[in-house]
Amino acid sequence: MYHLIHICFYLLSLLPLRVLYALSDVLSLLAFHVVRYRRAVVLENLRMAFPEKPEAERRLIAMRFYRNLTDMLVDGIKVLSLSDRELSVRFIMRPELKQVFDQCIRSGKSYQIHAMHNFGWEIVNLGVSRALDIPFLGVYMPIKNQALERLFRKIRVRYGTVLLPATDFKNRFSEVQKRYKGRNYLLALVADQSPGRPEDAWWLNLFGVPTGFIHGPEKAARDRKLGVLFGYFYPVERGKYSFDMEIVTEDASVMAEGELTLAYARYIEENVRRQPDNYLWSHRRWKHAYRPEYADRLLEPLQGLS
Repeated sequence: MYHLIHICFYLLSLLPLRVLYALSDVLSLLAFHVVRYRRAVVLENLRMAFPEKPEAERRLIAMRFYRNLTDMLVDGIKVLSLSDRELSVRFIMRPELKQVFDQCIRSGKSYQIHAMHNFGWEIVNLGVSRALDIPFLGVYMPIKNQALERLFRKIRVRYGTVLLPATDFKNRFSEVQKRYKGRNYLLALVADQSPGRPEDAWWLNLFGVPTGFIHGPEKAARDRKLGVLFGYFYPVERGKYSFDMEIVTEDASVMAEGELTLAYARYIEENVRRQPDNYLWSHRRWKHAYRPEYADRLLEPLQGLS
């Protein structure tokens, strides 16, 4: 099955980008209007995040979101046959980004990147791992289909990215630490997931909505005294992506408990408001409601509570 999927996807990847993006246009219309893939979730998330926007504007954001979603699918296929030269065109290494990378490398410290559910991660992963000369570790959620999981692992490790499955992170990260003992690294993780255990989450406002944030990324950074970066990847134009990063702290342990998570929430909201269609609205960000028994996990007074 793996070899069959690999051959089919590779042949598709040889198609010109204009053809693949025409296919993406058709798929996005089908996903929104016909299949209605998670459409109710997308529209409800947008209503909660942007209650001040007219319904017609939120619907337009949703339609653009679906096109970004299907673009991501064809980008994931295209990278199978992408040359080094083509990648250098499709991943924009901005001077500001290179300066942040250089600063991290010169520091001799290890850093944790708190990224977001934005589009373009396949291209950005390849571009970043190719640009770095220190280990680049990425935490990801394995695909349930074993053939697809094998294929996308092959794609993602092309330039040396070390993949750490979120389902077995503790053991895999321990192995990697032994392998790279004494070397600094960059560890990228998407830290805006909905918490599995809301009673253990940090609670704060996101778009004026009481929201639980997983506490693990902050705890790990504080315990290991890591530097922390916030990262946001985005399309510069269709098919071309870049990555914004900012250094938040050189040592997370000096920050007050919860301060890092609160700053991260503000970073998410600022960037999503700037490019609202470049966020994965199909995942249920507000799956859990706040309860009074979570009061000791509050980072700020919550809005919208009676």
